Amino acid sequence: MTTDTNLQSGEPMVRLRDLSVVFTGGRKPVQAVSGVSLDVQRGETVALIGESGSGKSVTMRTLLRLHPERRTRIGGEVTVAGRNVLAMSGRELADFRGKVASMIFQEPLLALDPVYTVGAQIVESVQRHEKLDKAAAHQRALELFERVRIPSPERRLAAYPHEMSGGMRQRAMIALALACRPQLLLADEPTTALDATVQIQILLLLRELQRDLGLASIFVTHDIGAAVEVADRIAVMYAGRIVEEGTVRELIRNPRHPYTIALLKSRAHGSMSRGTPLETIPGSPPDLAALPPGCSFAARCPLATDACRAAQPTVAEFEPGHRARCIRTDDAAALAPPTTTHARDAVAA
Repeated sequence: MTTDTNLQSGEPMVRLRDLSVVFTGGRKPVQAVSGVSLDVQRGETVALIGESGSGKSVTMRTLLRLHPERRTRIGGEVTVAGRNVLAMSGRELADFRGKVASMIFQEPLLALDPVYTVGAQIVESVQRHEKLDKAAAHQRALELFERVRIPSPERRLAAYPHEMSGGMRQRAMIALALACRPQLLLADEPTTALDATVQIQILLLLRELQRDLGLASIFVTHDIGAAVEVADRIAVMYAGRIVEEGTVRELIRNPRHPYTIALLKSRAHGSMSRGTPLETIPGSPPDLAALPPGCSFAARCPLATDACRAAQPTVAEFEPGHRARCIRTDDAAALAPPTTTHARDAVAA
């Protein structure tokens, strides 16, 4: 694994400070991300969880500046491996993507080029960033396919994306993301389109690769169960803000934001009796083009007061690194239901 001389000792691999992302292409500006601050250390995996539209993928794509430049306003600080991503030129971004930070996309059939074999796409990426000849790049691709446990790897390198199963395509996407030995791996809901058995295989593979290679990683998911499997820390997002953040153990055992608790209660678990309906979160997320002045979750929160609706809540800290953006955290702690027992068991020592 290569090291980056721009990253000083003790400096996080990812540093976000007061990040805001506004999309301006529609009739009204859409505030997709608001005031997000987050650190990811070298060798650490942080999971971003929340409902669809909460800003998870927008935040992660901002790390690679993948949003349309003309229709996007980005504010705040975005630093990866000691580099200011927002100040990079087009050429610097091309060198940065894939080599320093790389992404596993949600749907590999759309992310991979359908007119080139999977092997050719990996070889091209390796040659672009590492200046290897074609034979050496092909050998790298073969080794990666073996590492992600693709059967008959030599034959699969010659396959087109549509000739592979969903699970094999996702493994190939992981191999492509790792091809140039990046320092930061971004995974955007990489198991969403897969069946349950393959999901578990991919999650275990990602955890193994991240630990073996010492990668910093950000894992986007809407499933707390998946986050528990792969992450060291969890950041819960709602309406473009991080509303709670902490270690997996602390956040699962002692959730303090009503939204985190609602997510835990809405998940199926082994102790549920047959036919028991899942609990749901009432209402819908707010319109990001017309956010309320106060807490964005207030309209759906059983603890909301007039103070919650009047102004954005401040961040309260409970244990080192465990924070929640809520003024009712003491009352919210009492809402944590017995249904979180299964999740607590998953992180028990």
